[in-house]
Amino acid sequence: MADLLFFEKPGCVNNTRQKAWLRASGHRVLERNLLTEPWTAERLRSFFGALPVGEWFNPTAPAITRGRLDVSALGEEEAIARMVADPLLIRRPLMEANGERRVGFDPDAVAAWIGLDLQEHYEVQHCPRPAGSHCVEGDAP
Repeated sequence: MADLLFFEKPGCVNNTRQKAWLRASGHRVLERNLLTEPWTAERLRSFFGALPVGEWFNPTAPAITRGRLDVSALGEEEAIARMVADPLLIRRPLMEANGERRVGFDPDAVAAWIGLDLQEHYEVQHCPRPAGSHCVEGDAP
């Protein structure tokens, strides 16, 4: 199976579930802290491929949920600059394996890319925390 770099927000419940599913599928997951990684614009941009700019963002980031940032109004350069300055804005996880980079965790897409045991089921798309609550660095999983 694959050696996978997995950029996460430590303590994120969904990232913890995603890693467990990947490991159960036989992958070696190499964890990296998304928030402390020294991102460059070029490197960060490489994870988003042809996705629209709005899909690059973590929709539960406080700046977005509190209405301080309208991602629909941003172009690529400004979006990347904002994410480099505030990594909480980056959609999670960022993953890299076999020379490819991806953002987000769509089980079917991951299965087609590196393999994923779809007989297992983990809820990995929706944050289990109540609406309006925000995970912060140091939250328990």
